[in-house]
Amino acid sequence: MAHRGRLNILAHILGKPYENIFAESRDAMAVGFVGDGDVKYHKGYSAERKLPDACVQLTLAANPSHLETVNPVVEAMPRGSGPVRFQKAQQVLSLLIHGDSAFAGQGSIMETLNLSHLEGYRTGGTLHIVLNYQIGFTTLPRDARSMLYATDVAMMLACPVYHVQGESPEAALHAVRLALEYRQEYGRDVVVELIYYRRHIIESDDPAFTQPLMYRQIASRPAVNRIYFNVLLEDGFESSTL
Repeated sequence: MAHRGRLNILAHILGKPYENIFAESRDAMAVGFVGDGDVKYHKGYSAERKLPDACVQLTLAANPSHLETVNPVVEAMPRGSGPVRFQKAQQVLSLLIHGDSAFAGQGSIMETLNLSHLEGYRTGGTLHIVLNYQIGFTTLPRDARSMLYATDVAMMLACPVYHVQGESPEAALHAVRLALEYRQEYGRDVVVELIYYRRHIIESDDPAFTQPLMYRQIASRPAVNRIYFNVLLEDGFESSTL
C-alpha cells in the first residue's frame, strides 16, 4: 500500500508496537533506536496473527516512496521460494491497496497487471483494493481520466471489479469475500473499489476549494460509524449492545 493509512495498518492489523512507531517518529540516534533511516509511514513489518483455526503470516512490504513502486516487489514475494503452483498460490495471497488516482494514472500498475497471467510472473491472482475517495485529485472524473471509474484500467484483464458504496461496511465485507472466493477458485486478479470521500484536509490540501458544493454536503453528513449505528438500530439491535 502507499503511505496514507499505513500507520493504522501497522498498529492495528499487524500489531506493530506503539513504542516502535513513536521511536521512529523521533531522531533515531537520540533514542538509541536503529532503523533503516526512512520515514515511519514508509516502513514495513511482519507478524503472525493467530486465528481460531489457523495461524496467518502477514507481511507489509516497505515502500520507500509515495508512488506505488512496491507493487512488483509484492508480486515477487510469493515466488521467492520457487515456481508458484496452484496449490501453493491458494495459501499465499498478494494484496495491493491502491489510491484511486494512482490506479488510473501510474504506469507501474498497468505494467504489473499486464504481467499477471504470464507463466514466469503469475502468483495465483492478486486482490486489489482501490480506495476511491479523491485523495490524489479533487477534480471530477471527467477532468482527471478518460473513463468513468478509476478501476476501468483493470478491464485489460477482463477480471471482476466490484464497486462498493464506502458508507456500507457490510457491503464492503461482502464484496471482499466474493473477491477472495473468486481468486481462490480461478487464480486470477480481482478488484474491489471502495467509492467514498475524504472529510478532512490532507497535507494542506483542502478539497472544499475545488469542490465547494460537494464538500458542503459531505460536511453535513454524519460519520460512517454513526450511519452504521443507525442502520443497526433500524434492524432491531439494542443500543446497549452496540
